[in-house]
Amino acid sequence: MEFQSLFIIAVGAIFISNFVLAKFLGLCPYIGVSKQMDSALGMGMAVIFVMSMASVVTWTLYNYFLAPTPSNLFFKLFMHSVGTPPDLTYLRTISFILVIAALVQFVEMVVQKLSPGLYRALGIYLPLITTNCAVLGVSILNIDSEYNFIQSLVNGFTSGIGFAMALFLMAGLREKLELANIPRAMRGAPIAFIMAGCMSLAFLGFAGLKIG
Repeated sequence: MEFQSLFIIAVGAIFISNFVLAKFLGLCPYIGVSKQMDSALGMGMAVIFVMSMASVVTWTLYNYFLAPTPSNLFFKLFMHSVGTPPDLTYLRTISFILVIAALVQFVEMVVQKLSPGLYRALGIYLPLITTNCAVLGVSILNIDSEYNFIQSLVNGFTSGIGFAMALFLMAGLREKLELANIPRAMRGAPIAFIMAGCMSLAFLGFAGLKIG
């Protein structure tokens, strides 16, 4: 039963509730970095890592430090008193953003060290993962959906795969469009937005899937 629930979460995150094509989150890097396959692949891998790690760290942070539960470690370690742990859930958004910012800073340093060419190709869009609403969205969704640790990890990882898949498909289409005879007024961003809309409509077909 646990495997089935994880499978449902994975399929839903990649196809049915794709953050880019169904929830329309993270559109800035989706349009900005999808001009070439190499940069799209690099950004996709970075988002997968950040989403996966953010899901793990934010779930742990919320359940063991922010939520007023018996497992609240902050209350046990620092308060040393008997009673109900304090409700710090109002700090959820700001604490999640700080976690994501730290992870993105780590990814940025690694990419800059290992692949300077990719770092230059990604440009401003790499640090913009910090404010990518898709990364923050998956962290909040894990909490609101009351996922456990493993479910949160699977949802974060597969949501990143869905994001990378949408980015990679768009990059492939845009590279093909460079060779097509497109009216000058439609070149660049206009045709990219039209293709994004067509891809979103195509992915709506997965909404009819019945799993389990």
